Amino acid sequence: MPALFLKIHPDNPPLNKILAAVDIIKKGGIVIYPTDTVYAIGCDIHNQKAVERVCKLKNIQPGKINLSFICQDLSHISEYTKALPTNVFKVMKQVLPGPYTFILNASNNVPNILHTKKKTIGIRVPDNKIVLFLLKELGNPILSTSIKNEDEVLEYTTDPEEIYNRYKSLVDVIIDGGFGGNEASTVLDCTGNEIEVVREGKGSIEEL
Repeated sequence: MPALFLKIHPDNPPLNKILAAVDIIKKGGIVIYPTDTVYAIGCDIHNQKAVERVCKLKNIQPGKINLSFICQDLSHISEYTKALPTNVFKVMKQVLPGPYTFILNASNNVPNILHTKKKTIGIRVPDNKIVLFLLKELGNPILSTSIKNEDEVLEYTTDPEEIYNRYKSLVDVIIDGGFGGNEASTVLDCTGNEIEVVREGKGSIEEL
């Protein structure tokens, strides 16, 4: 059975469509959804089978995959990270929601969820109403990874129809929130004393 294809208006997401997607995610389904950068694949962080399916889809061992937690706001974050230094919290408060991924020291909750000994976790709060509505109704973060192309020129697929044709037999729900971007988030390593730019993406580093 092919994935459910939901067209959702990015500025005014209807609740019935959001709830339809959330229902699938809660049952262990995999979702493809838009963010403020590129389209991403995600699932409920508490569903181990769904996490394993995402890893299989990316052809990576669960303990080695670099996954991000997509959070609704900063209040979610303290559950999964160790105490944040003041300078890091200030920057996060300043730029989130926005196109940034913060690599933070993971709390003891993270290895339990992912069944891995990873000591760090990527945290995202995208500036995208569809995702934020999903997270609000789901009640916890989505575990997520970007959709990447094998194409060296066009790194990310931006057209939801193309994404559907490629992934309709691999995932359970695909959300069309309009054309996606082709530039990933800016990645900031905040595990040491200073904030280090790992990858400069859509998020401006001048604002930091």
